[in-house]
Amino acid sequence: MSSQTTAPVTPAEHRILRRAEVEAKTGFKRAHIYSLMKEGRFPKALRLGVRAVGWDSVEVEQWIADRLNERA
Repeated sequence: MSSQTTAPVTPAEHRILRRAEVEAKTGFKRAHIYSLMKEGRFPKALRLGVRAVGWDSVEVEQWIADRLNERA
């Protein structure tokens, strides 16, 4: 009989990811990310300023986790 210990679940820290980070995490380029957003299949960007957007890190991480769970 094996005894497994699990780490306590801590709430994820929200931070704003800029496009380069989102591209690095997903492996997608800008055009594909925006195409998925338009189709409602990727988290929406947050307007940070006139020419700046970012994504909620928790939403992006959850999106990635959901894609990995689809494989199972």
